[in-house]
Amino acid sequence: MGQHLLPVRLWDTKSQLPLQTLNGHQHWVLCIAWSHDGNKIASACKQGIILIWEYDSDTNKFRLFKKLTGHKQWINALAWRPLHLEAPSRLLASAGRDASIRIWDIIKSHTLFVLSGHTASVSALQLYLEILFFKVTDIRWSGNDLIYSGSQDRTIKVWRTNDGVLCRTLEGHAHWINTLAANVDYVLRIGSFSPEEDSKQKQMSISNAQSVELFLWEPAIKKQPIARLTGHQQLINQVQFSPDGRTIASASFDKSIKLWDGWTGKFQTSLRGHVGPVYQIAWSSDSRLLVSGSADSTLKVWNMQKRKLGQDLPGHGDEVFAVDWSPNSECVASGGKDKVLKLWKR
Repeated sequence: MGQHLLPVRLWDTKSQLPLQTLNGHQHWVLCIAWSHDGNKIASACKQGIILIWEYDSDTNKFRLFKKLTGHKQWINALAWRPLHLEAPSRLLASAGRDASIRIWDIIKSHTLFVLSGHTASVSALQLYLEILFFKVTDIRWSGNDLIYSGSQDRTIKVWRTNDGVLCRTLEGHAHWINTLAANVDYVLRIGSFSPEEDSKQKQMSISNAQSVELFLWEPAIKKQPIARLTGHQQLINQVQFSPDGRTIASASFDKSIKLWDGWTGKFQTSLRGHVGPVYQIAWSSDSRLLVSGSADSTLKVWNMQKRKLGQDLPGHGDEVFAVDWSPNSECVASGGKDKVLKLWKR
C-alpha cells in the first residue's frame, strides 16, 4: 500500500476511541456492505475500487483481503448474494455509475459477469439478475424467489429469477423510483429460507419515487399500491423495513426520520435531531435500534422502544453517506466524504 492511501478506522462506541486503522481507499467511501457471516466487509469508493476486509481471529483485527477493480466510474451500491442461496459469502454484486453491474468471485478476485445493458448509471441493487434499458435505481430479491426492480420509467417490475420472465408491472408513481425495500430483506440476509414452504407473513415492499411520498405494495399479488404514505417535506433518500416487519423507517432531506406501520402504512412518529439531510438508515437485528447517517457528519442511534435518540456518534470529518449494521448487530459500519470507513462497537 502506498503512502497516499487514506485510513479506515475501527471505533469503540463506548469510549469513542479508534480500535484499528486500515489503509486502502484514496477517495470518498460511498457504500459498504457486511457479509452474511459478519466476517467480511465490502467498501467501495468514488474511484470505482472495491476493498474486501476480512476478520482475522488470530489477531482479533480486520485486514485487507482483496482489492477488486474493473468499474470505470464510481460505485453506487454493493450487495452480497443471499445466505440461503450461498454460504459462506463468496459472490458480491456491485453497481456503478459506468452503467454496469459486476458479479464478483471475491476468492478469485475475478469478475464472473458484467451486466452492461443499462443506458444510465445504476444507483442501488440487491443482487441483480435482469438487464433493463431504463436506469434501474433499486432492486430487492424476495423470499419467494422473485426480484423487484425500481426504475427511471416510474414502475416497479416483478421478475421470475429462474427464467427472467416479467411477471407484472406495478404502476402509480409520478417520478422515477430511487429507493425500494422489502419486509423480508433481513431474513434473506442472515437466515435460511425455504421457498417450498409458503410464509404466513405477507411479503410487502415499499418504494419512493424522487418525491415526498411512499407507496406500500404487496407485489406478488396486487398491481396497485395498498397505501400511500405522506408526511415528509422534502425528498426521501432511503426507506427500510424493521427486521420484524412491523415498522417502516424513512430518511429524508427534511432532516427527519419518520416511522410508519409496516402492514398498513399508518404514520407513527417523527425522529428529529439531525441538523442536515439524513442520507441512510439501518436497523439492528432485534428491531430495537435504528442508526442514521447524515450530512451533518454524525451518526445517531435511536431507541425504538422509547422512540427517542439513544446515542450521538460524532467522529466523521464530513458528510456520512453510508451506514450498516453487522449481521449480529455488534457493530455499525459507516463511510462518507472524509474517505474514512469506521466501525463502531455496540
